[in-house]
Amino acid sequence: MNSPHASSEAVPRLARIIPRDSHPISRSKIAPEALRVLYRLREAGFDAYLVGGCVRDLTLGLEPKDFDVATNALPEQVKRLFRNCRLVGRRFRLAHVFFGREIIEVATFRASGAPPQGDELPPEDPSLEDGSLEDGSLDDAPIDEAPLEVEEVSELEDSRDVHDFDESLERVVDQSGRILRDNVYGTIDDDIWRRDFTCNALYYNIADFSVWDYCQGFEDVKARRLRLIGDPETRYREDPVRMLRAARFQAKLGFEIEPATAEPIAKLSGLLAGVPPARLFDETLKLFLTGHGAESYRVLLERGLLDELLPGVAAFARKHPGSAPERMLIQGLINTDARVRADRPVTPSFLFALLLYGPIGLAIEKRPRAEWHDISTILDAVDVAVRDIYTRVAVHRRFILGMRDMFALQPRLEVPRGRRALRTLEHPRFRAAFDLLQLRAEFGMADKAIVEWWTKLQAATPEQRATMSEAIGRTNGGAEGRGSSSGRNSRRRRGGRRRGRGGGGPVG
Repeated sequence: MNSPHASSEAVPRLARIIPRDSHPISRSKIAPEALRVLYRLREAGFDAYLVGGCVRDLTLGLEPKDFDVATNALPEQVKRLFRNCRLVGRRFRLAHVFFGREIIEVATFRASGAPPQGDELPPEDPSLEDGSLEDGSLDDAPIDEAPLEVEEVSELEDSRDVHDFDESLERVVDQSGRILRDNVYGTIDDDIWRRDFTCNALYYNIADFSVWDYCQGFEDVKARRLRLIGDPETRYREDPVRMLRAARFQAKLGFEIEPATAEPIAKLSGLLAGVPPARLFDETLKLFLTGHGAESYRVLLERGLLDELLPGVAAFARKHPGSAPERMLIQGLINTDARVRADRPVTPSFLFALLLYGPIGLAIEKRPRAEWHDISTILDAVDVAVRDIYTRVAVHRRFILGMRDMFALQPRLEVPRGRRALRTLEHPRFRAAFDLLQLRAEFGMADKAIVEWWTKLQAATPEQRATMSEAIGRTNGGAEGRGSSSGRNSRRRRGGRRRGRGGGGPVG
């Protein structure tokens, strides 16, 4: 076992050591699971540090979303220490230590295979696992539906990156300089240069509770300044997703991006086209579904990154600035941010319905006005919008299906009729579709009176619902099964008077 001061006695000459009484980090703010991992590694004779965003957030007085550990123990050695451990990834070999739903990620120090400024793809850079997502709505979720929790866990291997790798190769880069595989282990002196931003390059040493700072990251955190380690252009070429991470930290933390770090983004943003779409999907969720979506939208648009991530969304925003669909999108993101802060469920289906509402409306407009409210027209427009983004962002199929249902229900919500209205109320996607209807009405793209009717219907007793549905059925074309054609014609006539209804429509 190491002596209490062993790490301090062998301080790397590159590190600036910030003692316990000179920084605000307290063990009382560190998750017990993370402390257990740190102490067990130390008791086994290994170095153990908290590293990355958790140290940054603790320094800022924020509650970290997760805790990452860096150590000189190899992944296989970590696995032998913890029965609840699983090794993941081929691109970056990591150890995940599980405590129920909590995951502590343990990364081995990595060595430099090139000059210090150009070697790092941060092992703590997270992605969302497919299994962590469940559909919900942006309002109260049905009681039988589990809330969505967007949680950051390790970046698992992407088969498109690794399927043709030679297993004997420890480090592989592509022609643009992007690191595809890197499992060269080293010391903490090497590891520091593999990290991206100075604010994420602070190490909290469990041996003496000090913070090790190699690159003035502690000052950058206090100044709320975002600065890349090394040459920015080289770092972005190694991993273009760093540009999105810069935008996310600016939106999430309110950090100012240092001019030298910001300058290459406009020139290099096109490199995002070479990033696997599955990884960009994960990054999109982290940008928009972790409590700072409205600000992320503004930052991405301002820095030209939205044009590469979601080209159709960016094109609509630039062609129709301040339009009702864009204002609805921003308000929907503000509502989502509030729900995340309140620990309430959110869903990618609703997010992409908001993002794609403008492009979907434009696709509907290309059809004759009389067809705008046909379900087939609406679903075709949804499919066109999804195809346009899918080569960049690989949206999971279940979220696409959820979005299609939400749009397909809009005509039925706008013109409720008889018993069909009661069946619509029981639809699995009703809650999310109704949320969309509410937002549309708020910005003049649907009738507020019909929103009030559905609100009353949801609060009514079964007997009251039957009475209300019969009354609205008579108003909207008679008994169900009779007059359905007149109902469709009625919707089309209204479409001629009010633009932008039925899940799409003109920009307005």
